[in-house]
Amino acid sequence: MRTTLTSLLLLFFSIQIFAQQLYIPRNIAKAYEKNTRSLDGKPGKNYWQNSGDYTIDFNVNPISKVVSGNETIIYSNNSPDELKSVVIRFVNNVHKPTSPRAGKASPDFLSEGLKIKSLSINGENYTVNSEDWETFYDLKLNKALLPNSKNTIKIEWEFPLSKESGREGQIDETTFFCAYAYPRISVYDDYNGWDKLPHNGRNEFYNDFSNYVVSVTVPRNYVVYATGILQNPEEVLQPGVLKKFKYSLKSNQVIHVATKDEIQKQKVTKQNPFNTWKFKAENITDFTFGLSSTYVWDASSVQLKSKRVSTQATYNAGTADFEKYVEWEKYSIKWFSENWPGIEYPFPTMTGFQGFADMEYPMMVNDTAIPDDFADSRQTVDHEIAHTYFPFMMGTNEARYAFMDEGWVTAFEYLIGEAENGKAFNDKMFTDFRVKKYINDPSTEQDQPIISMSTQLSGIGYGSNAYIKPAFAYLSLKNLLGDELFKKTLHYYMNTWKGKHPTPWDFFYSMNEGSGQNLNWFWNNWFFSNNYIDLKIDSAVVSGKNLNLTVENAGGFAIPFDVEITDQDGKVSVKHFTPEVWKNSRSFTTQIEVNQKLKSVKIDGGIFMDYTPNDNLYTF
Repeated sequence: MRTTLTSLLLLFFSIQIFAQQLYIPRNIAKAYEKNTRSLDGKPGKNYWQNSGDYTIDFNVNPISKVVSGNETIIYSNNSPDELKSVVIRFVNNVHKPTSPRAGKASPDFLSEGLKIKSLSINGENYTVNSEDWETFYDLKLNKALLPNSKNTIKIEWEFPLSKESGREGQIDETTFFCAYAYPRISVYDDYNGWDKLPHNGRNEFYNDFSNYVVSVTVPRNYVVYATGILQNPEEVLQPGVLKKFKYSLKSNQVIHVATKDEIQKQKVTKQNPFNTWKFKAENITDFTFGLSSTYVWDASSVQLKSKRVSTQATYNAGTADFEKYVEWEKYSIKWFSENWPGIEYPFPTMTGFQGFADMEYPMMVNDTAIPDDFADSRQTVDHEIAHTYFPFMMGTNEARYAFMDEGWVTAFEYLIGEAENGKAFNDKMFTDFRVKKYINDPSTEQDQPIISMSTQLSGIGYGSNAYIKPAFAYLSLKNLLGDELFKKTLHYYMNTWKGKHPTPWDFFYSMNEGSGQNLNWFWNNWFFSNNYIDLKIDSAVVSGKNLNLTVENAGGFAIPFDVEITDQDGKVSVKHFTPEVWKNSRSFTTQIEVNQKLKSVKIDGGIFMDYTPNDNLYTF
């Protein structure tokens, strides 16, 4: 008893020390106490997570626009807890008039939502009233799910596709994107228990890693595209199209698997009244599919170090940017694999589907066409494919902490954009699209701490905290550590937590461990503060051959910056400073040797745009 008590006291003391450095919420502190997570940034010795094996049979009726199905879930309760209820999530119920939403909804967005036809758990039938369901339902069980048990859950259901397409719904009369199209078991984790956050249409998702065996039955002439690998192309495709599809799986060329002419002449799918398309995906956080009887189909593949990845696109014939999608996908997948994050794309496929969402799904993206601006369109492709790593390889809780995925993806979007477009063009596009709205808006909403839960933010506050501010934090850290150490540190975090559910504190402490540095000063500066970007020259004095320069960090964020010194002859010299200079103070003084009389000195943060740029220039 004495040893146990001593250990608990030492652990509590350690938590208190760390808590003085970084704020730790009470629920996260309990996870450290239970040893499910560790202060060295690794999963604790008692770490666990639940999972499911989903077998789903979908049927899509293009006339009624109803998706129906039945599923069997083998749910593994790997927790040490008896679960006296099961939370079943169906986020498409955001279309129900009674569901809470982040914004207004048009009549075409609203629908009746999910209808449960039958539900059983471990052989026991439950009577449920679908009218009571919103985006999740907390079902009280007659018999608890025991710790470390496997449980069989069977559900039969149907729901109408929303007429207004966003992240899912009807694209047109012949094309449908069926995301979040099945009831699923919500996450039960070690720091919140059951995830009971309602989906409000703005925030994104948090799911268990599960396995999927899926069939989708549709009328002839409809092609189905989905997460995972198509298991039965011989059963659903006519010989000519089948040959082209198989060739695309090993070819570097872009293959027009199904052309407009072939579609119009009904030469694509087998001409059975209905075809059943079968897919399989393993250890993934969601399953998504789309279908069309009119979209053309392009495909190719890209060779990575350990595998060849199938890249596909489906779209309205003649859509100029989507005609380039397969090549863009190939470039993006290879670039991300070899550069940033520099970890190989972990999945076997990627499909670009023309829709309206600009939204990521495992192995699929649903993007708006931007045919008159290829740079913008390609940026969207890059951004959504980058989500492969966050949150699909790293199972982050993006519903609560969107910065853990959107911030990284925005940083990767910037880095790949420079490779594609050059620095000058990319910097302008990035600042025009991402930065200016944030830095030029002085409202309180823009300066909330990034660590603020995403569910508690709205509008511009949500956008800045999810995207640009954390992207700047990660790019600043890259500058601080240098590329080599930064990549090593990032890989340490990703390899430690891939396939698991890291919290922000797991990220912070894992990056500390991977870098061999205590970066808590940096996390406090960027994630736990109300800082913004605003440097200014406090003083600039030439003494002999030295420029004595003092820069004040009025906004507070630890950013990198350049000092540009222009002499009387117009010659410019540049000296770079990393965020390290802000580690201990908001004021920084440096002495720079100069050989001629000076005309001006300027501080320039580049893409880290300054709130008050007028005080960044001193003229002698």
